[in-house]
Amino acid sequence: MPTYRDEIVVLRTHKLGEADRIVTMLSKRNGKIRAVAKGVRRTSSRFGARVEPFMVADVQLYRGRSLDIIQQAESLGSYGAEIVVHYDRYTSAHAMVEAADRLNEAEATPQQYLLLVGGLRALAQGAHAPRSILDSYLLRAMALSGWAPGLTECARCGAPGPHDTFLAQSGGMVCDSCAPTGAARVHPSTATLLQALMAGEWDQVDAAGAGASAAASGLIAAYAQWHLERGIRSLSQMSSRRQESIR
Repeated sequence: MPTYRDEIVVLRTHKLGEADRIVTMLSKRNGKIRAVAKGVRRTSSRFGARVEPFMVADVQLYRGRSLDIIQQAESLGSYGAEIVVHYDRYTSAHAMVEAADRLNEAEATPQQYLLLVGGLRALAQGAHAPRSILDSYLLRAMALSGWAPGLTECARCGAPGPHDTFLAQSGGMVCDSCAPTGAARVHPSTATLLQALMAGEWDQVDAAGAGASAAASGLIAAYAQWHLERGIRSLSQMSSRRQESIR
């Protein structure tokens, strides 16, 4: 059928011509979709605000040769308005949709869609610290893509933990025998926090100290970018801002 419907979350947009936009979306049933939203940059557009980044919508699309065309859009979650007015929420949401945009077609599953929508909803509601929501999202997104980090056993040899060295290139926590000479040690509180973020144990996450949270964020960012094989620009910007605030 040339026309189809799906639930989508908008990852990014860019201008096309004088009045149109190309919208990149992660959908519930059709993976990643790139489609043209005609006339949405005009003030008279019927659904322009519904196809902005971080928005969740039910859309009707027409299959085109190279790009599909968005014919209708009904809002399912207006998360953008509550996200963009808070800098920390905005930068975390940007990193989440950027990571989702890195997924290949095989990885763009319904589970990834639901995970991203849940993360954006939590950010909009201010349910937890924005960076914690981002960190939990990245760990779970990697797990759904088949890259779950080893946190309780050695990621290289399988030796039971606890271990105190984390290597992104090795797949997570590693034992003393597998850790290279001079590898940085992970404090037990940080290792515990990593497990809580993966499991969604928010009581532990919310109670974590600033030092453990910052250390966990750094490890998760390194892990996600290693397996996505290219940097997430939003994460680099967040790290730079954090270093400036410490100074």
